Amino acid sequence: MSEQQMPLTYEGVLEMFREVKVMFQETDRKFQETDRKIQETAEQVRKTSEQVNATQQAVEATQQTVNATNTKIGTLDARIGEMVEKLVGEGNLVDQFRELGHNVKKHSRHMFFGKKGTADSGEIDLFMEDGDVAILVEAKTTLKMDHVIEHIKRLEKYRRFVDADGCNGKRFIGAVAGTVIAENVINFAHDNGLYVIIQSARAIEIIAQPEGFVAKEW
Repeated sequence: MSEQQMPLTYEGVLEMFREVKVMFQETDRKFQETDRKIQETAEQVRKTSEQVNATQQAVEATQQTVNATNTKIGTLDARIGEMVEKLVGEGNLVDQFRELGHNVKKHSRHMFFGKKGTADSGEIDLFMEDGDVAILVEAKTTLKMDHVIEHIKRLEKYRRFVDADGCNGKRFIGAVAGTVIAENVINFAHDNGLYVIIQSARAIEIIAQPEGFVAKEW
């Protein structure tokens, strides 16, 4: 026989209601906890979306800056290339160096040396040769102190490149050129044995060297 069920009393009914109430309270608590987590997740998604949008905007702004910089570099390269053309052509620079005792026989533009991308590589804007001595010219629209220092380092690198290539008997000197050159930059270049070439709207000339000037050989 099945076990007899206990009769349902008033107290038993009250206990059942209390248990159901507790169950509903627990369920409600869980719903509230779930709702809180959903809201937190939604907030995280919103913040992540804002971060993604901000990152995208930053990437777009960076790309615009890169594009603008590339355009400026391209324009600057074109201007420097045009300047080098004028130095050799309209400026009659070859004859001016000949007057200084450098019998220039040939020249080349944008000459690269060394393996590109390495520390000992570089580019010479204008490379002039007279057989015994090569003249390495760096051209800038506005020649600054840093440009002169960089060219001195470039000459030192070229010296190492020439020596490593087995031509350590080769002699060469340096020159810098610009359309705008401050007096202190001219003096600094001369003090370091570099010729200074200036281009104006009317002429291109090698600036007169100070007394006692001797072109430095690298």
